[in-house]
Amino acid sequence: MTEPDIIDDTTGDYDRLETELVAQDRDASRVATADIDEATARRLVGELVEDDVVTPIPDQRVLVHEPSGKPFVSITQLAVFHRGWQAASDAGEEDE
Repeated sequence: MTEPDIIDDTTGDYDRLETELVAQDRDASRVATADIDEATARRLVGELVEDDVVTPIPDQRVLVHEPSGKPFVSITQLAVFHRGWQAASDAGEEDE
């Protein structure tokens, strides 16, 4: 039996690709809040409530992002989501 040719062996490439894809999936599933502190999130969400972009539901302790219809319990998560949603909406307008 002959050993595989080291030049044609792509096992290492596949392993690196698989590792990179897993890392990308992990990064995509995490919520990055490092750039938004609690005070900034509160200010942003306060402005969104005033502009009727976010509706508070006090009896359920939930904030609803009206354009997307998504509910949030965390002010910081809502602020991060809105920034991403707004960036995606702005990018969509540029493509038109």
